[in-house]
Amino acid sequence: MRTPFSFSSLILLLAIISSTHAKNHKNAPKKDLVRTSCANASYPAICLETLSSYSGVATTLRDLAKAGVKVTLSRSKAASNFLAQLKSQSKREQGAVRNCLELMGNSLDELSETLSELQQLRSGDFRWHMSNVEIWVSAALTNENTCLDGFKEVGGYINKSDVKREIRNVARVTSNALYLIHLLDQSHGKRTDIIKEKCKRHFGSVLGFFCLVDGCSTYL
Repeated sequence: MRTPFSFSSLILLLAIISSTHAKNHKNAPKKDLVRTSCANASYPAICLETLSSYSGVATTLRDLAKAGVKVTLSRSKAASNFLAQLKSQSKREQGAVRNCLELMGNSLDELSETLSELQQLRSGDFRWHMSNVEIWVSAALTNENTCLDGFKEVGGYINKSDVKREIRNVARVTSNALYLIHLLDQSHGKRTDIIKEKCKRHFGSVLGFFCLVDGCSTYL
């Protein structure tokens, strides 16, 4: 004998379907924004992977920029912990590790300042905040590249491949974060004069830096 399908069961089924549809519809804008924003990033696959799995709110370019910086902060801390645990024997190795730890510490400070700046963006002084943000993230990227350079001539006990992998992972998400910040700036009709002036003032003579129309960047 067929069991009758009650009205209450029908209501429950419709509620489940509606809830699932609403959830999928709610997640769709985030996925679309991440996909389109990451398409031209320095490392699109890494950008898509890290931001798609980001658990926070990400419905605007500002949200994505903050998410990119948070991901970079997390990986920078992990890389610093990795470096701190390295067992070095020669003085050259010890010097390279010590220098790299200092550089990564500077990067963490700059990324923390960046996140704080992004959280207090206001329309009145938007461009000034954004110029600070772009300078700091560019500086963090240069620190990471300089750290890598310090291990080029170092040999011995330390596995350089492991060090390179850790730092390159950080540098790549940092590069993506800088790209997302550029997108946010461009979405507000970016003015480059402030950024270029700050770039030249702070980093124009530093090896590895060059100033472009779209702000500061580094060789990676």
